[in-house]
Amino acid sequence: MKGFVRSAQQVPSRPVERGVQAFIQVLVGPEDGAPHYITRKFTLLPGGRIPRHKHPGVEHEQFLVAGRLRIGIGEEVFEAKAGEAIYIPADTPHWYENPGLETAEFICVIPKTASYSTEWLEE
Repeated sequence: MKGFVRSAQQVPSRPVERGVQAFIQVLVGPEDGAPHYITRKFTLLPGGRIPRHKHPGVEHEQFLVAGRLRIGIGEEVFEAKAGEAIYIPADTPHWYENPGLETAEFICVIPKTASYSTEWLEE
């Protein structure tokens, strides 16, 4: 496998399943030959939301690069702003919403696993 540098603008964006005004891009993933991790970028437009869900066996490590988010992690609700890191332990219910007037963007790194599933806990 060769290393590379790629602009996020070169990567297609698709809507997040069950999300509202929420989009995902896989910046580096299995198709690129990455053996251990997947790096994704999420964009939530103003009013955007990703409903409460969890991922069996998969932790999330995230970094908010633009805007602000309200994030539910387990039973707690956090306000996060650009420049802050977010950690979501495996099997922990979580949700996101952008109540602000500017677009929010965050990077999410997850381990590459044999199977990745999302258990939706609300519509």
